[in-house]
Amino acid sequence: MTTPLAAKIAREYGTPAAVIDMDRVEHNIARIQAACDAAGVANRPHIKTHKSPMLARMQAAAGAKGITCQKIGEAEVMANAGIDDILISYNLIGEEKMARLGALQAKAHMTVAADNSTVISGLPQAAAASGRPLSVVVECDTGRKRAGVETPAEAVALAREIASSKGLLFAGFMLYPTESGWAEAQKFYDEALAGLRAHGLDAAMVSTGGTPNLKNVGKLKGATEHRPGTYIYNDRMQVAAGVAGWDDCALHIYSTVVSRAGPDRGILDAGSKTLTSDTGGLDGHGLILEHPEARIARFAEEHGFLDLTRSNTRPVVGDVVRIVPNHVCVVVNMMDEVVMVRGDEIIGTLAVAARGKLR
Repeated sequence: MTTPLAAKIAREYGTPAAVIDMDRVEHNIARIQAACDAAGVANRPHIKTHKSPMLARMQAAAGAKGITCQKIGEAEVMANAGIDDILISYNLIGEEKMARLGALQAKAHMTVAADNSTVISGLPQAAAASGRPLSVVVECDTGRKRAGVETPAEAVALAREIASSKGLLFAGFMLYPTESGWAEAQKFYDEALAGLRAHGLDAAMVSTGGTPNLKNVGKLKGATEHRPGTYIYNDRMQVAAGVAGWDDCALHIYSTVVSRAGPDRGILDAGSKTLTSDTGGLDGHGLILEHPEARIARFAEEHGFLDLTRSNTRPVVGDVVRIVPNHVCVVVNMMDEVVMVRGDEIIGTLAVAARGKLR
């Protein structure tokens, strides 16, 4: 069954199409801003999910303190749109990146993360190019085993190195605890802070992260801010994590059923180039709202393979269905634009301005 809005989307834009419900977007922005306010920490949203200056400005208008970016390219798009106070939460290496970082620092207040001496040694070049000090946080690994120093002693040593480097300011610590590892993160932070203070330093900025960690926001004593990103749209992973419900999922992929060659199978026009092959550890590749028991079992590039063996209802060829993606951040990065709606009305399109930034 195709809803009137789905029919309108298909007629005006074709499918597959990424569609965002602006009422839900605004609700999500307000809900998480209120949660951060109640926890006594600033909200520094990660724009890697939406990649839109307009949505970043909406987050700021609701009370967010600055933004987080993962790439210089993303930060350039945001700074060029007039957004100030940007954290790049990633190690930056190389003369090309230092030149671009220096240009950014000249127009916006920048903070960057570092977890090793090689990164730190290059950052004075960017500070010199901008003509003003550059703030640097030490990234700490508190259980994810991704980036970040592994011991408080290493964190203190890097903080001292930053503080003694010309043109650099030690700003504090950046952490991304696991959802169940906040006690360990607290122990790490307490020990690192004591080590800092023994050397006459302090951590003005203590940044925790992740939409899945919204249930833990404010639990780290000493945290000053949190970096959620996916919350603006949410997805199947966030519902599974217990930090969102289906009504909080603001982005849907509208897709047409293009084949029903067998009674228990079908084909969608949304494949891996639309919905991404990143399952997020879930069964299947998205939830079809009209047929929740149906399974998007696998992909080709332009084909979504439907397994209908457990579905009590079955779509027919030509039906336009709505899909909640497993991992919305990757989905958005494959789109040049998304369609904006309110209720049953289309209100326009929004460019995904910072998509595809490899560096």
